[in-house]
Amino acid sequence: MSIAQHLEEVRQRIARAAERASREPSSVKLLAVSKTFPADDVRAAFDAGQRAFGENYVQEGIAKIAALGDLRSEIEWHFIGPLQSNKTKLVAEQFDWVHSIDRLKIAERLSAQRPEGAPALNVCVQVNVSGEASKSGVAPEEAAALAHAIAALPALRLRGLMAIPEPADTPDAQRAPHARLCELMNALRADGLDLDTLSMGMSADLEAAVLEGATMVRIGTAIFGARTYTH
Repeated sequence: MSIAQHLEEVRQRIARAAERASREPSSVKLLAVSKTFPADDVRAAFDAGQRAFGENYVQEGIAKIAALGDLRSEIEWHFIGPLQSNKTKLVAEQFDWVHSIDRLKIAERLSAQRPEGAPALNVCVQVNVSGEASKSGVAPEEAAALAHAIAALPALRLRGLMAIPEPADTPDAQRAPHARLCELMNALRADGLDLDTLSMGMSADLEAAVLEGATMVRIGTAIFGARTYTH
């Protein structure tokens, strides 16, 4: 199957899940995760109507943004991987969104390094909802303090929360961590933060995420195929 056909399948999955949740399918944005796949695959997805793409590795993402420079005004580039201090400048200069902020220092650097005159960088706080030692993300009980501190920074626009829950086998087990993230966002909104984005759900659990309120799902394998890692 082609990338265009895979994209259509994913859109149908989102639409069916949204219908089950009594939501408009348009309330769920599809982020195509193109990490480890070539710029030509991104172009193929673009030709099939996809406009938002996620990258996990700074250098790889920057190379793709350059290779697809002719589409820059139409593509929204999201950085979704762990971000180290020495890479923040490139991300602040080149990307439109950052989903993976779990430390104030990273947010402060992104804010300071965002080019003057550029629109605010859209950011999400990454929350470690499953409490996995190996995962990035701020602990749920520390998310509010971090979110308020980030919301006060110039050059950034705090949009919401992101999570990568640990894999689960049953629909109920998949839904539980997504429900926790949704509850946390509702609490932050009640606390005065203007948030509109729940970035959660991947190829294996997008239905569970949509049922629990995801506004953006990050889909790679179901669109581009299995990955071969060289990193």
